[in-house]
Amino acid sequence: MNFINPKTDFAFKKIFGSSDSKDILISFLNALLYDGESIIEDLEIIDPYSAPSIPSLKDTFLDVKARITGNKIVIIEMQVLNVVAFDKRVVYNAAKTFATQLKAGEGYSRLNSVIALTITDFKIFPNRNTVISHFTFADMEDSFVYPDHPLDLVFVELPNFNKELGDLETLTDKWIYFMKQSSALNAVPENMGEIPEIQKAFRIANVANLSLTEWEDLEKQQMFIEDQRGAILKGIEEGIEQGIQQGIQQGIQQGIQQGIEQGI
Repeated sequence: MNFINPKTDFAFKKIFGSSDSKDILISFLNALLYDGESIIEDLEIIDPYSAPSIPSLKDTFLDVKARITGNKIVIIEMQVLNVVAFDKRVVYNAAKTFATQLKAGEGYSRLNSVIALTITDFKIFPNRNTVISHFTFADMEDSFVYPDHPLDLVFVELPNFNKELGDLETLTDKWIYFMKQSSALNAVPENMGEIPEIQKAFRIANVANLSLTEWEDLEKQQMFIEDQRGAILKGIEEGIEQGIQQGIQQGIQQGIQQGIEQGI
């Protein structure tokens, strides 16, 4: 048994953003946003995944959008590559989602809170080892939280999660492990399959259940990600090589200058 990688845009939308994935998404969001408590009782998936066609492989943000209990809007993004200004893009998308809720003539009282949940396959905050970071508006002096939480940013950094399968205790642990390791498994672990929503997520992620078109689109997206990763690594290598060459050239020039000054 093989499972598609939920970290790809296609797989993430198929597992969490389909019209019949509501129960999966409720469990997932309660785990990551509310420590596994059943705060979200119902939700509406906005623009649910339906067709396997991927019009633009570069269009990989705002993977899933939902309206949850309390009329809050959650925008969920899975990001594999650490691109330039990604942190600013997260803020921009959250602010844009908040600001574009109103139609002409509607009052500000109709604005609902927005939560931007971002899952990254890289460390977005290099100096922190926290798996889940939750940011909201708060007073810098006494940490008083702005009323009604108009904008919250929640980040889940997969590289910071290091628990093994046998160490999973909470619903949060199991969902994060699913995101990070499920594509490397060949069977549904017993301690994860006991959660009905996770069992269902594994069933959707089973490669055997993909159509030929879905499989082809998945392969295209995985190739695109690897190409982008390769381009980033090549840029880094070229930058290092250029820096070395510049350093050598500067060293030669300095040596010549010192020789001239010393009359050599």
